[in-house]
Amino acid sequence: RASHGTKSMTFEEILEIYGRKEWKHFNTVSGMVSRTAKYYLYDNYFDLPGALLCARVVDSLDQHDGQKKYDFWKDMVAAIQHNYKISAFKEDCGMYFPEVKNHPDKYLRRCPESVKKWLKQLKTAGKILLLITSSHSDYCRLLCEHVLGNDFEEYFDILITNALKPGFFSHTPNQRPFRTLENDEEQEALLSLDKPGWYSQGNAIQLYDLLKKMTGKLDPKVVYFGDSMHSDIFPARHYSNWETVFILEELLGDKGTEPAKAESEPLEKKGKYEGDQLKVPYFVSKQWGSFFMDRLPGLENTEETLVHTWSCKCISTYSTIAIPSLEAIADLPLDYRFTRFSSNSSATAGYYPSPPRALLPNEDSVMMK
Repeated sequence: RASHGTKSMTFEEILEIYGRKEWKHFNTVSGMVSRTAKYYLYDNYFDLPGALLCARVVDSLDQHDGQKKYDFWKDMVAAIQHNYKISAFKEDCGMYFPEVKNHPDKYLRRCPESVKKWLKQLKTAGKILLLITSSHSDYCRLLCEHVLGNDFEEYFDILITNALKPGFFSHTPNQRPFRTLENDEEQEALLSLDKPGWYSQGNAIQLYDLLKKMTGKLDPKVVYFGDSMHSDIFPARHYSNWETVFILEELLGDKGTEPAKAESEPLEKKGKYEGDQLKVPYFVSKQWGSFFMDRLPGLENTEETLVHTWSCKCISTYSTIAIPSLEAIADLPLDYRFTRFSSNSSATAGYYPSPPRALLPNEDSVMMK
């Protein structure tokens, strides 16, 4: 599937322009789930509007310039750097940070009590809790105070901001040392990480050394939660061999029709997206089809075939389990045993609470016809 601007390309148009050959960067992107100067992966809900913006730029250039050569990516990069540079929050520059600072309730949803209780239970049970974000400390503080409360630091043993993932996992201590913070300003580089606290930048190697010291174990187990295959799940598994929990919101929209009895349940028992206030935000795309499965057109008289999407293969390869949200597991006992993707040959084993409908046998209705 492909589009030119926002307009879907037909199978014939794709063949005419790209032929049947494999995209020349496919092996690279499949092996490392990376970004390069040649392509850019929009793979999480923070980044994703950029893909639509690019498409609309193409529409605009076609409409006004009638050109066939496109040279706008440098402007996209400049806009990203202007809006999200490390000093933008403090300087109130760009369109993003001033808007979120002035209207946090418009963009941020409070953390459910069940998740806050779960975090406290984990800490009480002796688990070490980490928060690792690529956001700078000032923006992180705004989000966490609004979402978790002014006592948010009490939920975590170690906070790492400006982590610049995925480099946090792939870089050595010399390439990316940890730094302390004073009034949100980064200080000189640390030779080692000796105690829990709030740090900036850093690398997974020195963090793991600190976890060894804090747990007294030679091989402490780390379970890492993230919503980006590129920045979180792939690098945490590939470079650090951590267990990974993929927060995959597409699972919310691939359930199909709920049974009629769900309508008679009292409102307080309904899930986060089942009430009248919020519509289910994720349905199978009419343009792109299912996130998990796709139909390949057959050649001449042959029938079309069903295949797992590349995204679906990444999920089962690099995730330990995949869940739609933290709320989905917050009420479970801490010793609940999840079925891992690697536990058997099933491509659906690691999805909790249930696999997407598209991956179940005889469920064709979610596919794009």
